[in-house]
Order: sequence, then C-alpha cells, then structure tokens
Amino acid sequence: MSDWQNCLDNGLAKDSTIAYLWQQKAMPFFKVRKYEIGMPFLDKAVKYNAERWQPYRGFIKCIFSKSYKDAIDDLEDCKKKFGNGYVMDHSYDFYIAISYLQLNEFEKAEKILQNYVDEIYKDRDKLEHPTAYFYLGISKFELKKFDEAIAVFDKALKIYPNFSDIKFYKAICLVRKEKFEEAKTLLKESEEDYKIGYKLNEDNTIYETYPYQKKWDK
Repeated sequence: MSDWQNCLDNGLAKDSTIAYLWQQKAMPFFKVRKYEIGMPFLDKAVKYNAERWQPYRGFIKCIFSKSYKDAIDDLEDCKKKFGNGYVMDHSYDFYIAISYLQLNEFEKAEKILQNYVDEIYKDRDKLEHPTAYFYLGISKFELKKFDEAIAVFDKALKIYPNFSDIKFYKAICLVRKEKFEEAKTLLKESEEDYKIGYKLNEDNTIYETYPYQKKWDK
C-alpha cells in the first residue's frame, strides 16, 4: 500500500489535476473497507473529472460504504448532468433502486427496477441480466407480492439456472404460500449450488457483501 501511494503521490506532485491518479489512491482503501480514508481522494477525482468519476463514487457509496442516501443524491445528480448512464455493468438507476431497497422504500425500488428490466428487454443489444431480475424480485418479495416475485425469479433462473441466491428467496416465497415441500427442495438446491460456486455474479462480491446476498457458509 505505501509503495503504491508513494508512486501516485509522485505523479500528483507533477500534476495534481489528473483525476485518475486520485481515484487510484482511493481504490485500495475501499477494498480494505477504510472508506473514510478513501473518500476524500475520490472526491478529488470527481472534482477534476465529474463525468468519469461521480457515477463511480455513487456506486462506491451504494455497494461499499453503504451510504445509501448519499448514493441516491450523487447518482440523481449524475442523471441530471450526464443522463442515466452505466457504471460497473449497471445503470445509475439500478444502484439508486438498491439504495431504496436498503432504505425500506420498496415501492420506489420496484418501480425503478421494473423500468430498468423493461429497458434491457427492449434493447436487444443489451443482455438480460439475472442480477437485475434478482433485485426486482426482491422488491416484490418485500412488498409481499409473492406470486409476482416468483415469476421474476423464474425469469432469472432461465438465464442463470444455478443462481443460489434466487433459489433461496424463491423458497421463502413458497413457504409464504405454504408450499413447504417445494420450498424445502429448493433450499437444498440453493445450498448445494452455493457450495459449488454459483453465487451472486458481480465482480465486487469479492470485496463486499451485496444487499440481500445469501451466504450459506455464514
């Protein structure tokens, strides 16, 4: 860490306006959960190149530091200034919706995620993403729309048949519908799939637990 930081500091001593160097100073701290140390460096990156790094800061606030209201504010501001772009494979709205889930504003999350899934479905150049269906299903699950949640989870399972997190929450929906044997079978599949390695498929799960992620080894 110290050698990395010293190298970046040498570069910034020559030109302190290079946003990428500030982001590179911040990034290692986020990966070891030292968010308060890393964030001022990321703020500097945003200062010098907001279009490139403000969306990333919103992502960091959502997934890493869990500052959900701040994440919403950052990403809504990005939408106003730059449009609803993409960061870390998902739209800004995706992370706004996850933030609303974590703030228990489930109806807002459901609406945003439904629009996101519909957008992906209409644009055939974009691949349907099982994680998008996962969180849409979660929003319906939290609203006790269990039949709708199951239908969404089934769409995700067509794309990613061994998605252990989906199977876990679908099983809980089945329990709420008193389909206990079916739920029991699915819970067993979920645990088995997890142990093989079929988990929530996002790059940064190596560093952070995503909202609603099920870990069978915990």
